[in-house]
Amino acid sequence: MKFFIASDHAGFTLKAFVVQTLGEMGHSVEDLGPSDSNRVDYPDFANLLCENVLKNDKSFGILICGSGIGMSIAANRHKGIRAALCNEPYSAAMSRAHNDANVLCLGARVVGEGMVEQILKSFCEGVFEGGRHTCRIGKL
Repeated sequence: MKFFIASDHAGFTLKAFVVQTLGEMGHSVEDLGPSDSNRVDYPDFANLLCENVLKNDKSFGILICGSGIGMSIAANRHKGIRAALCNEPYSAAMSRAHNDANVLCLGARVVGEGMVEQILKSFCEGVFEGGRHTCRIGKL
């Protein structure tokens, strides 16, 4: 899978862990920043990531901030982006299966690295079920 990843300053350290973990899982990852932990505005990075996901068919995004909430709000403002804030593996799996999520949002101050590994695995293994969910996705 092809992933774009971005964070704010609060998510910077977890972002490095996610990049490494996805690479070990065999996925392609493009880091859109920031390049250090200095304060930044999360909407700038959410917008950049969403633009890249929308331009690159069949790609996915991962956004990380302190709680994951700000990133998910910013991402879902983009038509065609279905961002899901997931704090455990079940939500990650369902976000793919029922919502065809193309962006995963994580809260660096909410989940630890062990949980993030499981969330990433569930998100990556998830497949959109289609069927009754397709009509619902069309209404978004």
